[in-house]
Amino acid sequence: MDSNEIVVRVLLFASARECTGTAHLSQTLPAGATVRDLSAHLYDTYPGLRELRLRFAVNTAYADLETELHDGDELACIPPVGGG
Repeated sequence: MDSNEIVVRVLLFASARECTGTAHLSQTLPAGATVRDLSAHLYDTYPGLRELRLRFAVNTAYADLETELHDGDELACIPPVGGG
């Protein structure tokens, strides 16, 4: 990895885990990448994720799509929670 790249740990829960077949993965991105950039990559790699209407959290705090990611960040992919 060079100084123009970051590595982000991605956590996948419930239906997102089922869709990808894993609970976590590591993604290398260009420095300055945002949640939008990483989510677009995930949707391209795992098209089934698009249907899940995911919310994202960076380092345990909900984040919008324009949140910039940094080396070592943790992005959680959180599908909607059903209840009743």
